[in-house]
Amino acid sequence: MPAFETAPLLLALAAGLGYLLGSVPFGIVITRAMGLGDLRQIGSGNIGATNVLRTGNKPAALATLILDAGKGGIAVLIARALLGEDAAQVAGVFAFLGHLFPVWLGFRGGKGVATFLGTLLALAWPVGLLACATWLVTALIFRISSLAALVAAVAAPVWAMLVGHGDVAVCTAAMALLVLIRHDANIRRLVAGTEPKIGKK
Repeated sequence: MPAFETAPLLLALAAGLGYLLGSVPFGIVITRAMGLGDLRQIGSGNIGATNVLRTGNKPAALATLILDAGKGGIAVLIARALLGEDAAQVAGVFAFLGHLFPVWLGFRGGKGVATFLGTLLALAWPVGLLACATWLVTALIFRISSLAALVAAVAAPVWAMLVGHGDVAVCTAAMALLVLIRHDANIRRLVAGTEPKIGKK
């Protein structure tokens, strides 16, 4: 953890703005704008890029992935530039929470994988790259997005410690735990062997 030197009021402001940025449901915005329907009524009902891919529209899925990752990263970068590293971690975590529990959708949001990875890339890019690589390798081998997400989440705080970024290990572990909790239904399907593979409509 970094030393918390920023004034509490400014940290609260960073948290609030990070949350509002993170709570923008880009998956829903993009699918509606492209005439693909209500994402919450498609596939798993999740608002993330994997479910957008189930519409069959790869550009929409890619745009959702980039924007969901970007909102976490942007929150970190703005807070770091204006206030410091402690505010950067606060803003990043709250952007992640905003995606999971968006005020605009009655606090029923996504599972946070893209936002988690985008936040990590901005907080400590070596950790973020290793987490992304972990996701990619697992996805290529097993073709199951949720499994890749779970493996990447578990590995991320370990990577943080191994590559000398222990200062982000605590917030990384906290976000990773929430990723696991949000994937409880996926974990049950993985155990049952019924989890759908990447690209399945």
